[in-house]
Amino acid sequence: MVQINLKSIGKVCVDDQGMRLILDKEYIPALTNLEDFSYINVLWWFSKCDNLESRSKLTEKSPYKNSPGILGTFATRSPERPNPIALTTSYVTYIDSQNGIIGLAYIDADDGTPILDIKPYTPSLDRVENPSVPKWCLNWPRSVEESGDFDWTTVFSF
Repeated sequence: MVQINLKSIGKVCVDDQGMRLILDKEYIPALTNLEDFSYINVLWWFSKCDNLESRSKLTEKSPYKNSPGILGTFATRSPERPNPIALTTSYVTYIDSQNGIIGLAYIDADDGTPILDIKPYTPSLDRVENPSVPKWCLNWPRSVEESGDFDWTTVFSF
């Protein structure tokens, strides 16, 4: 078995001032020249699901109204998975390079969530022109920009 060592590079901060990433001081130099990217991919740890039960769950009762009743973990964005790694593409509202802070329009992570890595969003590597999706999610927004105005209550069962 290969040993993997992960180290948090900072944390997510969600409060009345908005959403932002706060990097540990040693990683601040890694922000050099990130300011011209409007989106970033944030890899973060589902820390509240880092337990044996959540890591053992391989199927999920579907949270979606029109999908099959049971979905495999790899067919969902569930936090319960073998390795609780999450990925969010986020719009950058500002970068404070002096203090290691990246302001975000939105991230689907809780306050205090550990950040594993940050990568610039580049259309040549991250964008797919015509992705195939199951019929039950064909009516979902086709982009992050459209997602903000979408009525997600029409999709989820909770």
